[in-house]
Amino acid sequence: MLRYFTAGETHGKCLTAIIEGMPAGVRIDIDAINSALAARQQGYGRGGRMKIEKDTAEILSGVRGGYTLGSPIALRIENRDWENWERIMGTESASEERTVTYPRPGHADLTGGMKYNHRDMRNVLERASARETAARVAAGALTAQLPEAFGIEFNRRVVRIGETEDKSKELDAEFYERVKRSPVGFGDAESEKLAMEYIDRIKAAGESVGGVVEIVVTGLPAGLGSYVHYDRKLDASLAFAVMSVQAIKGVEIGMGFGVSEVCGSAVHDEIVYDKGYSRLTNNAGGIEGGMTNGEPVVLRAAMKPIPTLYKPLRTVDIIDKSEHKAAVERSDVCAVPACSVVVQAAVQFEIAKAFSEKFGGDCMDDIKAGYDAYMKRIERF
Repeated sequence: MLRYFTAGETHGKCLTAIIEGMPAGVRIDIDAINSALAARQQGYGRGGRMKIEKDTAEILSGVRGGYTLGSPIALRIENRDWENWERIMGTESASEERTVTYPRPGHADLTGGMKYNHRDMRNVLERASARETAARVAAGALTAQLPEAFGIEFNRRVVRIGETEDKSKELDAEFYERVKRSPVGFGDAESEKLAMEYIDRIKAAGESVGGVVEIVVTGLPAGLGSYVHYDRKLDASLAFAVMSVQAIKGVEIGMGFGVSEVCGSAVHDEIVYDKGYSRLTNNAGGIEGGMTNGEPVVLRAAMKPIPTLYKPLRTVDIIDKSEHKAAVERSDVCAVPACSVVVQAAVQFEIAKAFSEKFGGDCMDDIKAGYDAYMKRIERF
């Protein structure tokens, strides 16, 4: 089974990821991984940390000559800011400088401190930080190279930032290229301008802002996932993975909550046949009964505003219980475009996992044989 783990703190020495279950013989493009890491660091409204870190991944094991070996893959991403934090974050000895006793509303600080009995909540925020998502992006970009070898494509965009929205309807290849170049992840130039102006106003007010991101996966065969058990449903695993991303508070697939507002005939996608099955619409977002149905998978996620505010909210000192303003760590005003990269990585991993589970095999030749046989069978269905 394909799975991965990450380790590392935001101001620690490095971030690491271990990926287990990748079949042998998958061609790995390190530039594709580093391109995803670079995209995660971009976006209008990012903080000072992005000026320090220039993330690149180093593959330590599990790949030889550009191909996976079938053994665990280890990745490492250096934290360049470590040199400024070594005295504070050392593993053998650590200074008490920058101790955090004022928990930030909306963050893991207070609850994490209570759970693990940390009196210095830096021990919480260092791991709860979204810096950890760099390792997730690397893992997603690497594992995606399995389904991508079979023509599956992943695209991302930002739909909303606060009160501004990109209402583009023509989501073709040219649109997604514009999205990649946009500082806010929009494909529409006028909406992009309004979003940047909005972020400037939010920053001036000492606030932060969230938004909505969308991932579209094309080229998927029908039948990934399963209806037979709750924990094998692909939409469930996608929702779990995306909800595990820091700051995500909602996930919807296809029409999402919109299905509750109209009658059934306006929701369910009619089926037609012309040299193969297809749907006249895609309100289901490419998933029915926990399985892909051959249409594009469309997933949206809602990101809350980042909890670190330069105009901090009220909180309590956990030492003497006195009222204070929340601690301020270096942070972003808007990280929605970066969030789209992280959510895409979460989706990439789950699709790669479902793909490998469906077609099995310890190497690419086995998977290709299984894929080809399955595709021939469903063509005759």
